[in-house]
Amino acid sequence: MTTSAASGAHPRFAEALRASGLDDLIARIRRFPEATRTAAEAAAAIGCEPSRICKSLIFAADDVPVLVLVDGASRVDVELVRGELGAEKVTRADAAVVRETTGYAIGGVPPFGHRTRTRVLADRSLLAHDVVWAAAGTPYTVFPMDPRTLVAHAGATLVDVRERTA
Repeated sequence: MTTSAASGAHPRFAEALRASGLDDLIARIRRFPEATRTAAEAAAAIGCEPSRICKSLIFAADDVPVLVLVDGASRVDVELVRGELGAEKVTRADAAVVRETTGYAIGGVPPFGHRTRTRVLADRSLLAHDVVWAAAGTPYTVFPMDPRTLVAHAGATLVDVRERTA
């Protein structure tokens, strides 16, 4: 794993922040000695509720990668994603597809700054908070951001795709 010496962020993600005019976020990236691959691990390390974590998940919709952003306390309902995309079949992408599509490993995928451009869906639950935390390109780094700004920089469409509890 290569990181940007100044922030601990993955160099591709640090460059994406600079290219987007978000240089100020680089100084706000937090690096942890232990991995924060899951929303629960990230929330525990940060000291926040899991719902304040933005998970960046890659799915395959009719074999085409799509990024879904959802809060860390929720699970994605693939049937709702399928309906949003008008796809026949939606499945979780495997590790190789995630890395090929985004340039990052599972557990460190940021919400933007990916190797390839994909369609992005963001669950409205992210907007319940003033700040959410997302991966900064490695399983050890996270950054805070206003969720509306995050959704805009990700080029996401706001949708309702999280599982509903009975």
